[in-house]
Formats: sequence, C-alpha cells, structure tokens
Amino acid sequence: MKKGIHPEIKDCTVTCACGNTFTCKSTKEEINVEICSECHPFYTGKQSRSSRAGRVDKFNKKYGFDKKEAA
Repeated sequence: MKKGIHPEIKDCTVTCACGNTFTCKSTKEEINVEICSECHPFYTGKQSRSSRAGRVDKFNKKYGFDKKEAA
C-alpha cells in the first residue's frame, strides 16, 4: 500500500432516529441514520406476513400466474 494516500480510519459513533447508538470504524466521526437493525421490521421480526403475501399475490395477478394452471 502506498503511504499518504489513504484516509485516516477512526472510531465512529452511529446514531439512529430511534435512539440506538453504536460504534464502528469510519473516516467520519459521526453518522446519523434513519433506521438501524434494532428498529427495522425485517430484523426485529415485526414485519407482518400479510404485507409479504400481498406482494406475491399482486405479482401473480400482474403476470397471469394462477394456482389452477399449476395444478
């Protein structure tokens, strides 16, 4: 690696809108995010199955896939 061309890596504090904070390494000292793994519905398990199932049904209707044809 060449010396003097790489940015300095330092400890960074990441702050989420939900209030969660954690540290990581970055070239910035502070990062503000809107959503993190503590409040995201996919990672917390709060995502409803109905919202996922509705997307599948919408896709099947849009492209003409029908359960009767598959059987």
